[in-house]
Amino acid sequence: MDRMRIGTAAEEAAAQARAMERLRIRFSGQDPSYHITTLGCQMNAHDSEKLAGILQTIGFHEEAEEQADLVVYNTCCVRENAELKVYGRLGYLKGYKRRNPDKRIVLCGCMMQEDVVIDKIRTSYPWVDLVFGTHNLYRFAELLEEMYNEKGQLIDIWQEAGEIVEDLPTLRKNSFKASVNIMFGCNNFCTYCIVPYVRGRERSRKPDDILAEIRELAASGVREIELLGQNVNSYGKGLDEPVSFAWLLYRVSEIPGIDRIRFMTSHPKDLSDELISAMRDCPKVCPHFHLPLQSGSSRLLGRMNRHYDKEQYLALVDKLRAAVPEIALTTDIIVGFPGETEEDFNETLDVVRRVRFDNAFTFIYSRRVGTPAASYPDQIPEAEAKAHFDRLLEVLAEGMNERNSRLIGRTLMVLAESTNSHDDRMLTGRSEGNYLVHFEGTPDQIGQIVPVEIDCQKTYYLIGHPVSEGKNSLHG
Repeated sequence: MDRMRIGTAAEEAAAQARAMERLRIRFSGQDPSYHITTLGCQMNAHDSEKLAGILQTIGFHEEAEEQADLVVYNTCCVRENAELKVYGRLGYLKGYKRRNPDKRIVLCGCMMQEDVVIDKIRTSYPWVDLVFGTHNLYRFAELLEEMYNEKGQLIDIWQEAGEIVEDLPTLRKNSFKASVNIMFGCNNFCTYCIVPYVRGRERSRKPDDILAEIRELAASGVREIELLGQNVNSYGKGLDEPVSFAWLLYRVSEIPGIDRIRFMTSHPKDLSDELISAMRDCPKVCPHFHLPLQSGSSRLLGRMNRHYDKEQYLALVDKLRAAVPEIALTTDIIVGFPGETEEDFNETLDVVRRVRFDNAFTFIYSRRVGTPAASYPDQIPEAEAKAHFDRLLEVLAEGMNERNSRLIGRTLMVLAESTNSHDDRMLTGRSEGNYLVHFEGTPDQIGQIVPVEIDCQKTYYLIGHPVSEGKNSLHG
């Protein structure tokens, strides 16, 4: 069902504010509760902060899933495992719904944009109360109101995006760091990826709106900003007055109070010399670049529709390290893509050995219905893909351990984010290069940037102790 309503961004924001106020009055004195489970990427996590902000504005408080009056699953469809997890949880929640018919279950996010999923929910999961997708998330308050006013399952899926609606309440997990969407959607159509079909085409937010949001965040005490987009390198191309992502980085760097700027994610085909120069010239931009490789085989990269080859990727790595010598490079890699041969896989291992990534997100290819690669006849047997995956992890670990070992005895500037989950005498945070660091500290240091000398390294994290910043400090 597509009940898309045409209205300006300001009109839509006003309609949501009115709906939130009506719901606030409706639930006054009842103290309703909610629980949100988020699957997927940073974009989904940021969307969930908006959902939580709307619910808290209405008067809901957070509660455990089993006890919550309203359960929300913000879903991901990039991997099959994420979808299976949702179906499994829905079966589990059916029992709670039977014991408490007033409990409401909501599904939203990328997975809901798939027709096959909606058909399955209609036929197999009638106890789900509300379903909506990625394009009308901002209408959450109005949809909640309709759900509570009417009986039966409410499904509202839009096939395309409307206006970018600003000024929605957001509940951030941290007071000192925040994510900011700068664009939505993707135009790349990699043959394995469902994202362009569920997130829609690229749409950039106006730079004045982005900068105003970041100024407000800085005034509230936020010190670290992460700029989000499916491909931030494409930012600004579709605006009435086109600008570049590098231009935006320079402008964000001028905002007082912001100490660190991160961004995610970049597509290699759009990585410009201007952006590399901005990383070199803007001290606030963290020396960390996430540059998805996906495969080291130029043949497979062509089949993936990635628009670069192995040598072009390696040339970009050389440019980044020449401009920012201490830069940390992370990546995404897929194994088991249709048609992958031993030779193709060895090309990937060759890139991994030559680049020596600081970290990587690794995946076994997941067949997604609706993508071109799903119909390729030369699908790889699961056992073969798993064998390649295990070998890849071994080679990645060698490079990561080598990169981490150079940091022993050096001092990194670490933003303390939380008490360590295994030892309350320790804090956990991220360095400028996005290294995960555990160090001795106290809760009053959370939110502060602490000089930490690295004592030892593990494959996926570092351990150190706080010091006074000295000559061996490293912005890494």
